[in-house]
Order: sequence, then structure tokens, then C-alpha cells
Amino acid sequence: MITKDSIETAYSFLHQKRNVYIHSNLDWQKDDIEYAIGTYVDDMSKELYEVISDGRAGFLRDHKRFGEDITLAVERLEEML
Repeated sequence: MITKDSIETAYSFLHQKRNVYIHSNLDWQKDDIEYAIGTYVDDMSKELYEVISDGRAGFLRDHKRFGEDITLAVERLEEML
């Protein structure tokens, strides 16, 4: 079961990191955000991750797709609130 608290927590964290990521011009900062998000999703509710990722392997973990993934994750979480 996905709790409202887990959705709100994930949304808050990912939303804040996405906002920094999309406005950053620093590669090291973007890399740090990717690492932080990867670590976060390792520990988040597996059910919630499945929903926001649509079951796609590597969601929020693929460097080449990270910008798209983080935006999609925030949009999906916002819809769930």
C-alpha cells in the first residue's frame, strides 16, 4: 500500500532536487543530485517506485535520461497528491 506520507515525502524531495538540477550549470552539482536521487529511490517504497517509473528499469538511474525522468517523476507524484 502506498501511503499519502510516502507520496508527499517523495514529491517534496524530488521536486526540490529537480528545481536545482534544471537550473544548475555545474556538472558536479548535477552529478551529486543524480547520486542523491539514486540513493533515495533505493530506499523508497518499491510500490511507489513502480508506479512513478511505469515499471521501467533504470528509471531515475540513467544519466542520459535523468533530466526527463526527474521531471516525469515529479509530475506523476503531483498527480497522486
